[in-house]
Amino acid sequence: MLLNLSQKEKIVWTNHVKDKMRYYRLSENRVLNIMRKPKRREEGIADGTIASMQPAGTKKNPTEIWMMYQIVNSQAKNQIFKKTKIISAWRYPSITPLGERPILPDDTLSGLKDILKDDI
Repeated sequence: MLLNLSQKEKIVWTNHVKDKMRYYRLSENRVLNIMRKPKRREEGIADGTIASMQPAGTKKNPTEIWMMYQIVNSQAKNQIFKKTKIISAWRYPSITPLGERPILPDDTLSGLKDILKDDI
């Protein structure tokens, strides 16, 4: 399911985001596209995270797809690499107000603190 990316661009997918991608029927290419070319970028809910958004849906039923990620440093063979840890992705049923943090569903918030504390 997940792409093999070059060493320069190391992406770490948490189990939480994999479950949410299945639940909301999001492909990994869609999530990576949101990270690379967001329509809007905000501060994430948790400390040190970034939330990115792209609009989706129709004119009558607009939705947004949000994803949250964190950039972490890791060390291997005396070299420091930057890795992107994708934490969560969700579909928001409406349009969020500009300049406000994205609203997470309750089930997404429940395991968020445990995910951020885990080491890569």
